[in-house]
Amino acid sequence: MLAILLKTLPFFALIGLGYWAGRTRFFTAEATAYLTKFVFYFALSAMLFHFAANLSLADVWDSRLVAAYLWGTAFVYGIATLVGFLRNLDVANNAMEAQCAVIGNTGFLGVPMLTLLLGPEAIGPVVLVLAVDLIVFSSLIVILITGSRDGQMSLRVLRTIGMGLLKNPMIVAMVLGFVWSGLRVPIPTPMNDFLVILGGAATPGALFAIGASLASKSAEKLQVAGWLTFCKLVLHPAFVALAALWFFKVDPYKAGVIIAAASLPVAGNVYMLAQHYNVGPARVSAAILVSTALSIFTVSAIIAWVITF
Repeated sequence: MLAILLKTLPFFALIGLGYWAGRTRFFTAEATAYLTKFVFYFALSAMLFHFAANLSLADVWDSRLVAAYLWGTAFVYGIATLVGFLRNLDVANNAMEAQCAVIGNTGFLGVPMLTLLLGPEAIGPVVLVLAVDLIVFSSLIVILITGSRDGQMSLRVLRTIGMGLLKNPMIVAMVLGFVWSGLRVPIPTPMNDFLVILGGAATPGALFAIGASLASKSAEKLQVAGWLTFCKLVLHPAFVALAALWFFKVDPYKAGVIIAAASLPVAGNVYMLAQHYNVGPARVSAAILVSTALSIFTVSAIIAWVITF
């Protein structure tokens, strides 16, 4: 446990450095927004494209893994939803809390950290987790919020979801990478070097951006934040582990990767959704802040456990 904590500490130290820069206003909110945009659209996309272009989709796809992650995630989503209804939350706020309970920071934190700590073979399972989060659950929350406000499903909702997926650079980068891999065309050396250099900025840039963005988050509604943090850091990896190891018998190494991915703190893009739809931004902000702070210990513990598989 201590050895893994020491390995994960540099990642969280970068987050802490970003947090300090944001809190002291050395890095303004505008600077943080531009850094996040650079990482999201350029550095992380280059990293994902490079990974995908060197993988075969047939080698990456694992139906048992996808089923296990979907089952475990959906179960925790259902628990959070049930608790929300018992607290008399409306559909939109309930959907936002359920999103906090299951959507981790896989893109900005999981991709760079898990591939370094668990080995380059982890990228395939991490990419599948990221795809499920983006395609299934990011679409679901748009359907629930928009449908609850309009009172019905419409083509406009489906169009919004479709355009959101097409404009997401992580999805585009992964798809283009797999297309390139399918064509079996070697990446030219100058292009490969370009992708390596640009993708190399993803890890420090993403972690620093996470910390700087946390500096603007508030710690209000701590009771709700505590519950959502428990869902994300404890229940989510627990139910994914149950599904992967016992129900669907996923390969132990791949199971370990998706369990580790499920243990990541609440993703920052959930706050962007909360702001965009004006649904519970304060509680989402607190959940991101609390879950990220506690994940220093919980993520380290879970990674220490899964590497024993």
